Amino acid sequence: MTSAAWHPDVLGPGFEALGIPLGDDPDGEGEITATLVRRLPAESGAAPAGAAPPGGGRAVLYVHGFTDYFFQRHLAEHFAARGVAFYALDLRKCGRSLRPGQTPHFARDLAVYDEELTRALARIHADTGAQVLLMGHSTGGLVLPLWLDRMRRDAAPPPAPVSGLVLNSPWFDLQGPPSLRSVGTVAVDVLGRTRPATIIPTALSEVYGAALSATHGGEWTYDLDWKPLTGFPVTAGWLRAVRHGHARLHRGLDVGVPSLVLRSTRSVFTTTPSPATRSADTVLDVDQIARWSGCLGGQNTVVPIDGALHDVFLSAPGVRAHAFRVLDRWADAVLPGAGRPRAGSADADRTAPGTAPAPGESHDRPAIHDHTEENAR
Repeated sequence: MTSAAWHPDVLGPGFEALGIPLGDDPDGEGEITATLVRRLPAESGAAPAGAAPPGGGRAVLYVHGFTDYFFQRHLAEHFAARGVAFYALDLRKCGRSLRPGQTPHFARDLAVYDEELTRALARIHADTGAQVLLMGHSTGGLVLPLWLDRMRRDAAPPPAPVSGLVLNSPWFDLQGPPSLRSVGTVAVDVLGRTRPATIIPTALSEVYGAALSATHGGEWTYDLDWKPLTGFPVTAGWLRAVRHGHARLHRGLDVGVPSLVLRSTRSVFTTTPSPATRSADTVLDVDQIARWSGCLGGQNTVVPIDGALHDVFLSAPGVRAHAFRVLDRWADAVLPGAGRPRAGSADADRTAPGTAPAPGESHDRPAIHDHTEENAR
């Protein structure tokens, strides 16, 4: 069950939050909760208690990545301008859901997130009756396809119809030298099973945080306690869970819906901020994203976005405007009843639909590794 009522969210006017109590933490860190956030329709200002934002039969559920939470107001406003009800989920021990004494983002199995994802989807369906487009960033972009594939394999239909899947720089493999993906992964598997709370030594850098945060000349203002510039410590148990997720992906999934993967055209790995680090993915290896995207199964389109950061929709204004156009064109071409900008909305010109990315080059049920990659400059 969810908490009693929606309440004002930390994002301020136009946003509300709802707690989803999850009981005792299976990893022994006390009571846990997840938090569902929704954007209220602009024309209503504030909704009555229990009222749902109209979505015209369409909704989005967004899931964040590691060292992250939902703060991207502009993403919600983009979808609202197209008449789509927008929701985001802060997973257990993340962002709004983090409680004192808990290890940020710690989980020993990515499947534990199935509970809050299922309950969030059920709540959205109860509120709107809408088809739901799932959208995941980074680690969220790994969690969502694994969840969809598990439901398909278990013959457990989702509590709301899922229309499609958008992955924004999904974490599909472990970046770095090959040894990390071989002997390093074996070591993490043993350590994560026997001493899951052990901190994995990593060379944390402020490069990506500096490219984002207004405190370092970036464009975005967010809570640095929930998204620190150098990231949260990585635990062996959590990294083991991620590597198990990677292995399952690499064997091939079937998410059962059309998918769009957005990524930067290049990665730059450095500890020194520079102009190059403000126009590239400094977190993940984009070649790995391209390599493994075909493992999602189904109708899959991959679009590299020139100049994009790790979070494509936090890139420079012109770059993210282009990414929004790509997203909208794909949705208009592939998804049933996709929304278009409302007349006079702020996004009407920026996201006006154009030529769709060649859906005819994809197939409804291709072989696992077949997918379409579009060039987007």
